[in-house]
Amino acid sequence: MNAPTAVSHLVPEFHPRPVPQALLDALAQRFGAQCSTAAAIREQHGRDESSFQVPPPAAVVFAESTQDVADAVALAAQQEVPVIPFGVGSSLEGHLLAVQGGISIDVSRMNKVLAVNAEDLTVTVQAGVTRKQLNEEIKSTGLFFPIDPGADATIGGMSATRASGTNAVRYGTMRENVLALEVVTASGETIRTGTRARKSAAGYDLTRLMVGSEGTLGIITEVTLRLYPIPEAISAAVCSFPSIEAAVRTVIQVIQLGVPIARVELIDANTVRMVNKHSKLSLREEPMLLMEFHGSPASVKEQAETVQEIAGEHGGNAFEWATTPEERTRLWTARHNAYFAAIQSRPGCRAISTDTCVPISRLADCLLDSVAEADAGGLPYFLVGHVGDGNFHFGYLLDPDDPRERQVAEELNHKLVARALALGGTCTGEHGVGLHKMGFLVDEAGAGTVDMMRTIKRALDPKNILNPGKIFSL
Repeated sequence: MNAPTAVSHLVPEFHPRPVPQALLDALAQRFGAQCSTAAAIREQHGRDESSFQVPPPAAVVFAESTQDVADAVALAAQQEVPVIPFGVGSSLEGHLLAVQGGISIDVSRMNKVLAVNAEDLTVTVQAGVTRKQLNEEIKSTGLFFPIDPGADATIGGMSATRASGTNAVRYGTMRENVLALEVVTASGETIRTGTRARKSAAGYDLTRLMVGSEGTLGIITEVTLRLYPIPEAISAAVCSFPSIEAAVRTVIQVIQLGVPIARVELIDANTVRMVNKHSKLSLREEPMLLMEFHGSPASVKEQAETVQEIAGEHGGNAFEWATTPEERTRLWTARHNAYFAAIQSRPGCRAISTDTCVPISRLADCLLDSVAEADAGGLPYFLVGHVGDGNFHFGYLLDPDDPRERQVAEELNHKLVARALALGGTCTGEHGVGLHKMGFLVDEAGAGTVDMMRTIKRALDPKNILNPGKIFSL
């Protein structure tokens, strides 16, 4: 494995580039109050949900249009100063940290839904629109956008990190649901990739190149997405199991039988306790599956009965249904708050969150060995998983000022990723590479593949100003 675990290597290397006063003056002249060098603003844009401590950017530009982004990038390019796109700051892998200094371009004010084409099941939005905002604005059309990473992330950020989440087992990830993009390049030029058509054979697929590029090849300013009809019937259920293995075996059998379940989430007993305390619930404190079924009333009933029968074969009990929107919202809100419930369970801690993904047939092998290692490691942890597609998350809760705890957490993460790769999986199912997975990317893809990525990066960003120091080093 190429990812180091020695404590001295667990903090990102900083190679800040100078930000000339001339650039700050030019930004102030062009953007006025939309540009800030205030310490509080810079610090806000120099932190995400990762455990890394990095100096903040030199300035923050609040873009309100694609032209604003293009002008900011063009000014920075003249001085070869890095630019880092910022949405809402929910990244878990250090994507938005200014490891080489530079300026942050905040797109959160670019929050307009530009066009809804209900008859074509598509929508075009500015990059700063959040997923909850989008679904609120289109609900009158009878359509919805299903990708749900938990955090109320921006659509631009979700595209840049190729996000997925709880619905991926049924609806796919951002890769399958982004049709077209508007992107500002490293020179400040604005380009468009893709169309609203559902398929194309016209040239290189630049849309897929940009989706998942983590801001290193361009800054996404507009996104055209697929939409889906709101299901006629939706039902959610929770089921407790005597062991994690029993829950995982249930999921494997459900997927292999082709049951079109929309969501299936695993929560271990540790996490159930944390969620109960945080959300004031009374869920059984045992390993649990949280499931959701979409379709016609008849198909939902059939799916649910099939899954309930399979769960019973594996010792599943206390099957509880949530059929009203209020009950479903209560359950899924508790699941989405699991990360924050865990953080609050140990005041002052930070979490190192993993997101490996393996072929569904190897899920039990990977997960059970990783649970045993986490138990032996001695750190508090939580475990949740979008296990319907083989993806799961450990969150190791550590004292950020204790090098020993960081060492233990990183060693656990290292072993987990090594196991996932050996089983034909990936080092990151949805969080992206960012800072934390750079060594693991080489292990997964190979040096030749990463060198090809570098070639693309150098061709599109010869001055290395677009979110430098992420995914791989140049």
